[in-house]
Amino acid sequence: MNPIPDPRQLTIQEIAAILARSDPSTIPQDFLALLAEDSRQGVHRLLSAYYRSKDRADRLARQWQAMCRFERPIWEAGGLVCGVDEAGRGPLAGPVVAAAVILPPDCYIPGLTDSKALSPQKRDELLTQITAVAVDYAVGIVEPAEIDRLNILQATYQAMALAVRDLQVDCQCILIDGNSPCPHLSQPQRAIVKGDALSVSIAAASILAKQTRDALMVDLDALYPGYGFAEHKGYPTSDHLAALARLGPSPIHRRSFAPVSTLCEKEPDHFEPSHIRESR
Repeated sequence: MNPIPDPRQLTIQEIAAILARSDPSTIPQDFLALLAEDSRQGVHRLLSAYYRSKDRADRLARQWQAMCRFERPIWEAGGLVCGVDEAGRGPLAGPVVAAAVILPPDCYIPGLTDSKALSPQKRDELLTQITAVAVDYAVGIVEPAEIDRLNILQATYQAMALAVRDLQVDCQCILIDGNSPCPHLSQPQRAIVKGDALSVSIAAASILAKQTRDALMVDLDALYPGYGFAEHKGYPTSDHLAALARLGPSPIHRRSFAPVSTLCEKEPDHFEPSHIRESR
């Protein structure tokens, strides 16, 4: 990097460009000290913004290191770790989706954490980074009819197994979000309660699973209009429950879940939304 000139000889725009493009660790402390002594208010605002940005970067770096504590021993031994998580256990409609992600030991994705703590836009940004750097990743999808046949727990295990089995790269350990390992997998496993907030591998899988399922529900909203699947993603919101009572269950509703099961008991032949049946 070229030496940074005396800030007293620079315009505010030139100082802003230096602070924006430089790695904080490469900016000399004496340069920052001179900025603090500068009489220009614009320089002081730049310096305050710089320190706020640096504090945030330092916080994210510490968060990343803390969330690598389960992976680090395996990485240091030369192995790979696969994180596994699911999305869609609680909805009344749509599939359950599991994802498996293997991150490289040398990657760094600032801000990676539990998908539920992130906005849709941030999840999209992180998913782009995850899929760009991942050693391998895959998803497993189990449809509503299979959920009804198996029950949601067993369907979740099946989705996890499908995701892991679709990976092309072997790993030495699987980290799973939850309190129990997946019985359909033979690889060494560790279940971690709230693992999507404690492990970078599980957090990456949680984002992939969530974004994959959300996209599927948007597509299903076009096939089965009126329920609002694009908005609530099948979860039992007041709008969803009102639509369900008005239209009846759709082909993607889980008939083993209350209140869908209650509606099916009342109208056992009600296997299509009313507005679809009436159009025939």
